Amino acid sequence: MLTQAPKGTQDVLPQQSFRWQAVEEIMRQVCALRGYREVRTPVFEHTELFLRGVGDTTDVVQKEMYTFNDKGGRSITLKPEGTAGAARAFLEGKLYQESLPCKMYYISCPVFRYEKPQAGRLREHHQLGVEVFGAKDASVDAEVIALAMEVLKRAGLSRLALTINSIGCPTCRGDYHQALKDFLRPRLDQLCPTCRERFEKNPLRILDCKVEQCQAAIQGAPSMLDYLCQDCAGHFQALKDYLAALGVDYQVDSRIVRGLDYYTKTVFEIITQLPTGTLTVCGGGRYDGLIQQIGGPATCGIGFGMGVERLLLVQDMEGTAPAAPRLYDVFLCTLGAPARLEALRLAEKLRSLGVRADLDHAARSLKAQFKYADKVGAPLVAVLAGDELERGACKLRDMASSTETEIPLNALERVILDKLGGKEHGDQL
Repeated sequence: MLTQAPKGTQDVLPQQSFRWQAVEEIMRQVCALRGYREVRTPVFEHTELFLRGVGDTTDVVQKEMYTFNDKGGRSITLKPEGTAGAARAFLEGKLYQESLPCKMYYISCPVFRYEKPQAGRLREHHQLGVEVFGAKDASVDAEVIALAMEVLKRAGLSRLALTINSIGCPTCRGDYHQALKDFLRPRLDQLCPTCRERFEKNPLRILDCKVEQCQAAIQGAPSMLDYLCQDCAGHFQALKDYLAALGVDYQVDSRIVRGLDYYTKTVFEIITQLPTGTLTVCGGGRYDGLIQQIGGPATCGIGFGMGVERLLLVQDMEGTAPAAPRLYDVFLCTLGAPARLEALRLAEKLRSLGVRADLDHAARSLKAQFKYADKVGAPLVAVLAGDELERGACKLRDMASSTETEIPLNALERVILDKLGGKEHGDQL
C-alpha cells in the first residue's frame, strides 16, 4: 500500500517535531559548552567500512545491515551506526593533522538495522552521539559519560544508572579469550546456535547474548577485569577516579561488552528503570584501534550513541515530555480584500520583530476565523474589518479575558509587543 510507511519506519508529524527539536537543542547546548562541533556524514557508506570497522562477526554485520549494489556494482550499506562514518570522515578529512583532540557530535543521525521493530527501536531510527579522536587520558572517558548523563537529565529522564566495564586491549584480551573459551567449552551444547558460532572467532560476544539459556551457561564465567594488563587496569582505575571527582555514580558490570568489535578498554551503558523493566538509553566506549583498522594512523577514540526514539519513549512513560510551544502569538482576522492586504503587510512586519503571526488563508467567515484562532491557541486576535479599518484602526482581542480594545493600526505592533512582554518575552518569540 503506497499510503503506508514501510515496516519499521515512522513519520515525525508537524505536531510532534517540536519534541525532536527540543532534544536536539539540548544536545547542541551541552556539546557546545565542551568544545564539540557538529559532524554530518552520508546516510550510506561503502560496505567495507563496516566490515572492517564494526566487525564481520557482529550481529549488525551478519544479520542487520541494509546492503545493496549500486548501479556501478559497488557494495553500499545504509549506515547501521554512527561511529564508523565519523571515523571515516575524520580520516578522509585529514583531521588528524589538526590540533587534537577532535571533538564531534551528531544529532538525529539516521541509522538502519534490519531487525524486528520494537518500542523505541525501529528499522530506521535516529541517534544522538559524540566522537572524540586523539585523547588517550581517561579524563575524556569521564567527560563523555558525564555529557551523556547531562543530556538525558536535561531531557527529563530520571532513575538513570551508569554501568561501566573495561574489556581490555589486544595485549591482554588474548589471555582472557583463552580463559573464557576454556570455561565455555564444556558448556557449548547449552549455548544458542549463534553463540556456538561466536565461540572460535569472538567468544567475548557470548557474554552479550540475551538468550536465557546462554545467560544461564555463562554464570561463573571469568571476568575480563581479572586479566587486564597494567595499562588497561590503570586506565580503568583513572576512569573511576575521574567519575568520582565529577560526582557521577556508577556500578562496575564485568558483563558489559557492547555489540561492536571496535571497542577497547572503557565500555559503558546508561540504563533507566521503567514499570516495564530496565531499558538501555545510551551506550558507548573507547575504540583506540578503529582509525588504524580503516587505514589511518594510530589514533585513540571514544564516543557514545543514544536513540532519539527511545529517549522520547521514556519521556512519555515518565510523563516528562515538554509541552508544545505556542503556534501563534497573534492571529489577524480579516473581512474583505483590503483588510487581507493590510493583514498580510502587518503579519510580515510582526514576524520581522520576532512575533509569531498569521492570517486567514482559507477564505473563512469572520466567525470561523475566530474559531480557528481559538483552536490554535493564539492569545491575541487582531480584527481588521469595517469602519475601524477605514479609520486606520483595528480591534485587538485578548482571548483569555475576551476583552476588545480599538487600536490605531500604526500603534498595533507596539501594543502587541507590550502585551507579549516586549522583544524579551522569552521562548514564546
